[in-house]
Amino acid sequence: MTVSLNVLGTPLESCSLDPLTGYFRDGCCNTCAEDVGQHTICVEMSEEFLLFSRQRGNDLLTPRLEMGFPGLLPGDRWCVCLPRWIEAFHEGIVARVHLRATHQAVTDTVPLAILEQVAYHDG
Repeated sequence: MTVSLNVLGTPLESCSLDPLTGYFRDGCCNTCAEDVGQHTICVEMSEEFLLFSRQRGNDLLTPRLEMGFPGLLPGDRWCVCLPRWIEAFHEGIVARVHLRATHQAVTDTVPLAILEQVAYHDG
């Protein structure tokens, strides 16, 4: 099995285990050809981003317990759809990126320099 890499070229780290995120619900922003939403960018939720996403038709605030989704709060980390993150970024809404937990495939679309400008610094 091939190890997924992050945007820094090192092994992809976990984005969130609580709440459990990722296309595969493995805690990581792993991807595959079937992941048409490109759930590859690990971001820290802000109220502004959560409201923007809900306004665009993806309600990440409301729990969907029947689907095992607890709903997200500001401060939660989540693998979001890359196109939605880009859309928010262009609207001036920044959701901080966790570089070590963001899949390398993101740099096919967003330059690393941009990601670094909006990176979450956790020490």
